Amino acid sequence: MVRAKSIKGNKAIFTVLLLICVIGFWLFENFYTPATYSVAAEGDFKSEMSLTMLPSSTTGDIVAHNHYILSYNEPYEQAEWVAYELKKEHLTNDDRKRPYFIEDPKVKTKSADWRNYRGSGYDRGHLCPAGDRRFSEQAYNETFYTSNISPQDRDFNAGVWNRLEMQVRQWAKRYGSIFVVTGGVLEDGLKEIGEEDVDVPNYYYKIVAKGEKSHLEVIAFLIPGRPSSKPLEQFAVPIDQIEKLTGIDFFEKLPIEITAELEQNVNMEGWRF
Repeated sequence: MVRAKSIKGNKAIFTVLLLICVIGFWLFENFYTPATYSVAAEGDFKSEMSLTMLPSSTTGDIVAHNHYILSYNEPYEQAEWVAYELKKEHLTNDDRKRPYFIEDPKVKTKSADWRNYRGSGYDRGHLCPAGDRRFSEQAYNETFYTSNISPQDRDFNAGVWNRLEMQVRQWAKRYGSIFVVTGGVLEDGLKEIGEEDVDVPNYYYKIVAKGEKSHLEVIAFLIPGRPSSKPLEQFAVPIDQIEKLTGIDFFEKLPIEITAELEQNVNMEGWRF
């Protein structure tokens, strides 16, 4: 009789412990967020950024991190653009431990949870690439805020988009310093994923500038978000075309006499592929 009670009591304890473990796991999966990446460690620095080169924001939700700046678009649950300067000295082969994707604490409306991507079939595609920010641990970790990612077809992300990112690094090495603005084209009717309805852009753009403001050289790309083996040059477009699609005024702070010709034409003469 005593033994039967003991077995019964052990089963009850086991059931309670199992229930606690299940609840704990569920809470961890759904509510746990690691510490912010925004607090600089001793010796960290802030990357230079020319504010006069920044695009307009259709939302007014500008978020400045230490190593890139973005404009967040809450209805689409991602950035409409991410801007940063890439210098030759930024390009290191430092081995960095890949951190968690976490929500951006600086986005007022709360950036999308990474779990929206789980099981969607889409990559969590970086806008400011982690590979461009290996020069410090904080710079690298900051690229894993969910405000800096967008749903991308896996073969697109690892293919033509990756080729463009590597080309941009080659330009930084060759020319010393470049300015990059990148994002997905956010428009009505896009496919959505996850509980928060994260939109999947049909097109992605990247605009690269080099030189002094008075003698600026610019090249822009607009690429469908699907696999492609075409040469990158075939995706070069006038900036005006991207502005019409996005409603964003790129280089809005620069004098109109400088930007007019830059934005209307495609000029690849100053860019070596």
